[in-house]
Amino acid sequence: MLIENLTLHNFRNYVDETFALCDGLNVLTGKNAQGKTNCAEAVYYLCTGSSLRIRHDRQLIRYGQEFARVRATLKSRYGRVELQADIYENRRELFVNGNKVAKSVDFLGNMNAVFFSPGELRLVQDGPDERRRFLNLSISQTSREYCTALLRYQKILDQRNNLLKEHDFGLISDTLPVWDEQLALYAARIVARRRDFMKKLAPLAAEAHSFLTDGAESLSFGADGGEESEEEIRVRLLHEFASARERDMRLGFTSVGPHRDDIKIMIGGRDARGFCSQGQARTAALSMKLAELEIFRSITGEPPILILDDVMSELDLPRRKKLLSRVDGVQCILTCTHAERVLYGTECNKIRIQDGKIV
Repeated sequence: MLIENLTLHNFRNYVDETFALCDGLNVLTGKNAQGKTNCAEAVYYLCTGSSLRIRHDRQLIRYGQEFARVRATLKSRYGRVELQADIYENRRELFVNGNKVAKSVDFLGNMNAVFFSPGELRLVQDGPDERRRFLNLSISQTSREYCTALLRYQKILDQRNNLLKEHDFGLISDTLPVWDEQLALYAARIVARRRDFMKKLAPLAAEAHSFLTDGAESLSFGADGGEESEEEIRVRLLHEFASARERDMRLGFTSVGPHRDDIKIMIGGRDARGFCSQGQARTAALSMKLAELEIFRSITGEPPILILDDVMSELDLPRRKKLLSRVDGVQCILTCTHAERVLYGTECNKIRIQDGKIV
């Protein structure tokens, strides 16, 4: 999967620029705050329909303008595809080959990307929300079924939580079982897909981590709850919802379910969140991203686009060289301030950016 060109119109600090990308390493270089990360963000937006940096799409529109547009032409094993996102103040419109897409879920899967930046340390060091977000964004790129289940689960969860805030306990007791049946159905699909994903990711991440650290440390993940079928998960979750019903009524929200799940990341057999250094967290998160890349490759039959945003400056020399060796054969977009300090003569397509312009 390759991006041939990427056009940004009124996106962040870009007025109108088109990037011609090669099939290997593409290096966006320039001083800080010139727009390198904005370009990387635009690519990821076309893959997932969301930004990793902001909550509201309107923040992507260049100041003083009414809308922004991101468009890319890419080549995959199935032929050429053109993706476009038009972003307005309170809405957006998505297009595939010029045809408007009615549902956001139908936009997914046309282009896959793995994104890594220094902020990805949150994946290891912060709370469960970050790890759930990693799972949701990654699995959704290759499974529209998962994305649909996630959206429906969240909608039912919101309705259940609204009901729990009511003071009519008779109404709550009569109505909750109905919501719980639907909630357990989609929850089971989510849990089953997450377990399948983690079974693939765990050995790949462990191998990548061993490679980056020369075998000095091991990366592993906590137990995921066994080998239940999707139906067994549904029945178990239905029982958990029922058992927690009185507590949920007191709290006013749903206290169990996949929206509360977590991944336990361990380095050398110890909980990474509790003791790991910045360097250890960075290497663990990078290993998970490299494993994600291999999962996408195995599912789609071709590698995704790899986006490395300001990563090299945070790695020591041996790990920089190891990382560069792993991106061979993958279209990679790498941002940095001084290319000559991190590439060591590696052949690449170098693009210098200044104030939102290619110079």
